Amino acid sequence: MGEGSLRAGIIGTGFIGAVHARSAVLAGGRVTGVAASSPESARAAAGRIDAERAFESAEALVDSTEVDVVHICTPNNLHVPLARAALEAGKHVICEKPLALDDTGAGQLVELAASSGLGNAVPFVYRYYPMVREARERLRDGRSGELRLLHGTYLQDWLSEPGDDNWRVEETLGGASRAFADIGSHWCDLAEFVSGQRIARLSARTATVVPEREHAAHRPAFARGDGSGTQRAVDTEDLALVQFETDGGALGSVVVSQVSPGRKNRLWIEFDASAEALTFDQENPELLWVGRRDGIALTARDSAGLSADAARLTTLPAGHPQGYADCFAAFIADAYAAIRGETAPVGLPRFSDGRRAVRITESVLASSRNGAAWTDVASTEAVPG
Repeated sequence: MGEGSLRAGIIGTGFIGAVHARSAVLAGGRVTGVAASSPESARAAAGRIDAERAFESAEALVDSTEVDVVHICTPNNLHVPLARAALEAGKHVICEKPLALDDTGAGQLVELAASSGLGNAVPFVYRYYPMVREARERLRDGRSGELRLLHGTYLQDWLSEPGDDNWRVEETLGGASRAFADIGSHWCDLAEFVSGQRIARLSARTATVVPEREHAAHRPAFARGDGSGTQRAVDTEDLALVQFETDGGALGSVVVSQVSPGRKNRLWIEFDASAEALTFDQENPELLWVGRRDGIALTARDSAGLSADAARLTTLPAGHPQGYADCFAAFIADAYAAIRGETAPVGLPRFSDGRRAVRITESVLASSRNGAAWTDVASTEAVPG
């Protein structure tokens, strides 16, 4: 790490904050500071993630001359005020999704980032699997034919029992949507990024199937309840079913759930085109399933046979699995490259992509409130990626 290394400040010390810190170092940066919900938590986290110092508050980190890029890994309700403060302080910002709790807040951040000229990014990191890029190339160069259907699921089980809880469940901290905003947004971003088409209108149903949970303050994500909390009503959805139409004329559907026992992080997506179907399974990411009328093939991640975009993200030899942490490292590397003024890498998700996800989420909630009525998704300037 030389004198020109980007200096990263991490706000938020949960599991994703540690992922950001590791990826920042792998991208050639320095983690010069961390801030948390209290000075004590920040000091403990500094040692855990090997940060150079602990800041007394998020505001102190944002204002520090020792920080170039701020990573916001806090509860969702803090994203807009912290990102705004960081941009106004002249800092580049990488903000966890959802970018904001509503389109108004997301739009303000998009405009502020654009007017400031500062770097900005949102971690839609599933874009960084090489086999996702390979599927994207096959659809975009015409080999797969005309896209007709997109469908899939994103299923988890970490909130499947009444004893399971986390700050994401609370609307005041996580927002009006939980399951869809948290993981359905990833699926939709992937669908649009790979297909090159946008979800134009949708019909959705949501449900809260665990109406009360054992509330325990500061419980980390994915941790099981221990019976020590108090019962409280739940005001965010556990699952969502969405059918949609794209602006390119394709139909689609997705099932999103955080209450599906045994499913840890099953993001599965299929693109059915006229010549072939393409399937990507995040829990088995080394393969792309390619279906044709005369048979099927499993295309393995091997840089020698992949498109240039997929090969760029292949950092290990074939047979040496790459996973989520590798995707996150590649995302941060691209974000830092853009911040340094290098040519913007293909597919870097920015604040505008975060706003896109907010708009889709708002349409899902609106449709569900109105009995699954078909609801238009407000347009944005460009297809993600």
